[in-house]
Amino acid sequence: MEFTKHFRQMLDERSIHEEWVDRAIRKPDRIECPGDNTNHFIKQIPENDNRWLRIVVNVDVQPNRAITAFFDRRLRRNQNENQS
Repeated sequence: MEFTKHFRQMLDERSIHEEWVDRAIRKPDRIECPGDNTNHFIKQIPENDNRWLRIVVNVDVQPNRAITAFFDRRLRRNQNENQS
C-alpha cells in the first residue's frame, strides 16, 4: 500500500494514527466499492470515541494507493438515529 503526500497530510491534520489506518485496511468493519476504481475501508475506532474511520484507496493502480482518510460524520449520525 502506497500513501500519497495528501494522505499523510490528512493523517496529521486529522490526528489519525497509522495503526488505525492499518487496522481499517487489514480488518475493516465493512468495505464499500462505489465503482470509481476506489474501495472505502471503514472501521470503528474505540480509542476515538467509537468514531468511524474511512480510508479511500485507489485499487486501479499497483501498489494500491491510499488517497485520503477521515472520520465519517454521516456514519456516526446514522448510528445515532438507529439507536433512537
